[in-house]
Amino acid sequence: MGRSLFRKLLLDDSDKDEIMRRVLKGSTSQRKRRRYIERDRLAGHKRLYLDYFADTPVYPPNLFRRRFRMSRSLFLRIQSKVETYEPYFIQRRDNAQRLGLSSLQKITAALRMLAYGMAADCMDEYVRIGESTAIESLKKFVKAVVDIFSKEYLRSPNNEDIARLLANGERRGFPGMLGSIDCMHWKWKNCPTAWKGQYSGHIREPTIVLEAVASYDLWIWHAFFGLPGSNNDINVLERSPIFSELEQGRAPAVNYSINGHEYTMGYYLADGIYPKWSTFVKTIPSPRGHKRKLFAKAQEANRKDVERAFGVLQARFAIVRGPARFFYSETLQDIMKACVILHNMIVEDERDANEAVELDYEQIDDNPTIQLSRECTNEFTEFIETHQCIRDHEIHSQLQLDLIEHLWQLQGEL
Repeated sequence: MGRSLFRKLLLDDSDKDEIMRRVLKGSTSQRKRRRYIERDRLAGHKRLYLDYFADTPVYPPNLFRRRFRMSRSLFLRIQSKVETYEPYFIQRRDNAQRLGLSSLQKITAALRMLAYGMAADCMDEYVRIGESTAIESLKKFVKAVVDIFSKEYLRSPNNEDIARLLANGERRGFPGMLGSIDCMHWKWKNCPTAWKGQYSGHIREPTIVLEAVASYDLWIWHAFFGLPGSNNDINVLERSPIFSELEQGRAPAVNYSINGHEYTMGYYLADGIYPKWSTFVKTIPSPRGHKRKLFAKAQEANRKDVERAFGVLQARFAIVRGPARFFYSETLQDIMKACVILHNMIVEDERDANEAVELDYEQIDDNPTIQLSRECTNEFTEFIETHQCIRDHEIHSQLQLDLIEHLWQLQGEL
């Protein structure tokens, strides 16, 4: 009896040792290697080069413009800057001495994802680039574009820019107009579950808000992106830096006269939700009388500049038209800023060829009727006065009345 019990205990211990030995052996075994696919990257680069970048390419310039959303000269300019700034885009050899992907392949994959909003895996068959590499190329490309070009193409208007904007506004019957302002929502498909309530607003889905100011030539002068979609236009405006330079005295003061009244700040055309500030001109709901109807029609027509800019931005870069599939909000901010920058670069590159704009900036008078002045107003009292002046309801009402009379007088002259 005792001997059989002892033998059973020994067997149980031996079974446990065997189980432990197998567990340890399984935990120390080598991981399976990821399968390597020989994509023939050199052939992919050669095909891409012959199709679009050779001296006599397969596809003409109009197809290059359609598929890359820009001219070849602008693409090569961006490629040169990005390749110099970010070493990731320099073609190198790996540890097996195989030549890696070229900058043309990586940037083409990134631009196609921005332009068509397609999945990263779709790039593999033509560009010969893996899914994970395409995603990494996109992230590094948009980050490099923001770092390199944001100072020039996301800048606030300088004196020369303001002179052109004011001259164009005066020709359209709105002296002192600097552009139009509005907000756009970008759906966030992969928003973290814990944040969905915070980022869901009237669209009933998680979104991120872009506040923008655009001019008639579709240039986006101001882009404030990142606030949750539960905020309306007024909430976004309260946190926006759009008037920070004006309040701090670093923005050029705009002096102009309408209907015998003097004004010292430019304004933006806005829709009805925006507050009655002196820097906004809104339409008249249900206008009565010919003067007010004329003003409402002109204001609503010119305010569509920012709506057209949103439409062109989404048409050029379908990635911001469809739901965003990235998880981190920082990545989405880089993508949106990069799309705005590329949009402005395309506007600048094609400005002379765009017949619909009809702006001859080269022939604008060097001494416009609207005088610009730059004065340093760093004192706290002046900051408070400017802050209050921006939000002055009386100036807003008076400016609207003066514009009504101004447009009516222009109509009579015509």
